[in-house]
Amino acid sequence: MTAEQHLSKDDIRTLPSYPGLAPMAVSVVANEAEMEAAYHQLSVCRVLGFDTESRPTFHKGETSSGPHLVQLATATHAYLFPVERLADLTRLRMILESPAIHKVGFELGSDVQRLRAKLGIECAALVDIGRLFRQPGEHRTVGAVQAVARLFGQCFRKSKRQSTSNWASPVLSEAQCVYAGNDAYVALQVYRELERQGRV
Repeated sequence: MTAEQHLSKDDIRTLPSYPGLAPMAVSVVANEAEMEAAYHQLSVCRVLGFDTESRPTFHKGETSSGPHLVQLATATHAYLFPVERLADLTRLRMILESPAIHKVGFELGSDVQRLRAKLGIECAALVDIGRLFRQPGEHRTVGAVQAVARLFGQCFRKSKRQSTSNWASPVLSEAQCVYAGNDAYVALQVYRELERQGRV
């Protein structure tokens, strides 16, 4: 198996599970004090895993009002920011707009557009990891599941139930928190492995 070899869904399902973060390593930022604590952990990092979640739309013509959740991950912890329930997003904006902190993730186009449209945040220093896997002439998108399978020989299991759950809910379930935290965390781990291999 190589980082250039595309694996089928059936092949990936046979691989051992990617462990990811445990629930205790994922924090929901709920108030100003927790925002400050998260900022002090995140602002000293050179690279962060990054993702957002939006409440899904199910009806034709319905427009998403997301993002409802922003996720940032360090090498050991993920922080979840429910943007509609936080009174002051200044610290989060500072992280996302900082040119000194690289934010790495998969297929970030819609995340960036929604953050700009909803919150006026102009994300800086973004790295779309999927593009780092593309070979000349290849147009196939490489997402987190494919990247983890290629680099680590493991299956990053993503729950359809959680991906389509209500991310605007006032209280997120533990399963939602783990799902969201690991989306950001796995992006950072993939990027760090590509760095280790000298590919970025």
